[in-house]
Amino acid sequence: MEQSTVKQPALILRIFRLYVDGFRSMTVGRTLWKVIIIKLIIMFGVLKLFFFPDFLQTNFTNDAQRADYVLEQITRHARGQ
Repeated sequence: MEQSTVKQPALILRIFRLYVDGFRSMTVGRTLWKVIIIKLIIMFGVLKLFFFPDFLQTNFTNDAQRADYVLEQITRHARGQ
């Protein structure tokens, strides 16, 4: 008796194909993904400019001072201060 061995694609490839086929057949989902992407761009792009200023750039004049400050902040907890 001869067995036929049909090799299935790897699990990662099957998962990838599942998502690709799912995204192809979307209709409402495409609009929702566009809304999600626009919201992410607004949250991480625009809001960062207004609410998260570059602290190191504004408070220190050169890279050596910035590096010393970062090293001090990282190692402060380890020294027990």
